[in-house]
Amino acid sequence: MAEEMLASTPLAAGAPAPSFTLPGRTGGTVSLADFAGKGHLLVYFYPKDDTPGCTKEACSLRDGFAGLREAGVTVLGISPDDVDSHNAFAGKYSLPFELLTDADHSVHEAYGVWGRTPWGVGTIRKSFLVGPDGNLVHVFEKVDVERHAEDVLAVLKPPPVAEARAA
Repeated sequence: MAEEMLASTPLAAGAPAPSFTLPGRTGGTVSLADFAGKGHLLVYFYPKDDTPGCTKEACSLRDGFAGLREAGVTVLGISPDDVDSHNAFAGKYSLPFELLTDADHSVHEAYGVWGRTPWGVGTIRKSFLVGPDGNLVHVFEKVDVERHAEDVLAVLKPPPVAEARAA
């Protein structure tokens, strides 16, 4: 029964990001607290390693990685897949960021991304941009898997039109 439930309150910008500690593909554990005061953190939830949409999203973030790092953004991907699967996926596509395993989907549930999908019960693709203060800056409800890095950068930079009007 609990597997079919979604989080009762969707997370929104301004809310504190739920804390977590998960095993990473590169060894050891990674916690939200590790990034406090260190720039922005993109926490992206994806359904499964090495599937078409998840690969496009990961490759978008890989291709935009230099720009994200320049903007002070660290990237963490979270799925229920295990460390071996994450390592194979990251190796195959040269992913430069950490992938975390949430096998019991408790972190998925805390972020409201575990529930009914068109394929059954599982990960609902969403991303969360967390500020240095640990609060959510932006929630990407509908992720464009081919433009995700660009969309993250757009949230951090005011559009040129707004700058022109202010001048």
